[in-house]
Amino acid sequence: MLLTVDLERLDVQPGHRLLDAGCGEGRHCYGALERGARVVGLDLDYPSLRAAVGGLRQRAKDKDSLGEMLQGNAFHLPFADGSFDRVICAEVMEHVHDYVGAAKELARVTRPNGRVAVTIPTATSEHLYLRLGDHYFESPGGHIRIFRPRQLAEGLAEAGFATEGVGFAHGIHTPYWMLRSAVGLPDADAFRLVRMYRWLLIRATASPFMARLEKVLDYVCPKSLILYATKRA
Repeated sequence: MLLTVDLERLDVQPGHRLLDAGCGEGRHCYGALERGARVVGLDLDYPSLRAAVGGLRQRAKDKDSLGEMLQGNAFHLPFADGSFDRVICAEVMEHVHDYVGAAKELARVTRPNGRVAVTIPTATSEHLYLRLGDHYFESPGGHIRIFRPRQLAEGLAEAGFATEGVGFAHGIHTPYWMLRSAVGLPDADAFRLVRMYRWLLIRATASPFMARLEKVLDYVCPKSLILYATKRA
């Protein structure tokens, strides 16, 4: 399973209540569920939720746990204050104008001393894509800013989080998105080389060798940066 957040580093424990805000098709939901957490995913994209929620519910039922998905947005989370022990927000903040407001809403639903993991694309990879083509930023729903890590950490601090660590991920994906940007995102899937690289990425999820290679590439050309933080009591 291809995860951006290191769930062990986030310290996801059995019985924890975990929110994945911006869950997409729920890869972190499934990962946290396997670690014994009670999981809720939330996203605006209804087709993604519809594709994933049935499987998540069934897996949660098999484990006698909770696995649910809801449609909603990060600015109006339908949960009470302090509802969650752990919160994940992966690849969302680069899409929203008021990322500090989104972080404050995440803080509201996180219990005191609860932990969060917030991921964004690295500035280096974003600048590479931008130099290769404009589609990455001009496509509907695309990115509206290139983050510096300090900028995100300061936003989290304003929301009440203390950043405690940083991680990097998906080094093997950076060349893939460079290639897609170079050929033009709207038509990228028409190119054989793009399809071949995507096949390689799928194979990489089940290959120990590719997993080791990606750990090396994460130090060279990471696509994603992860900040791990704790809500101040």
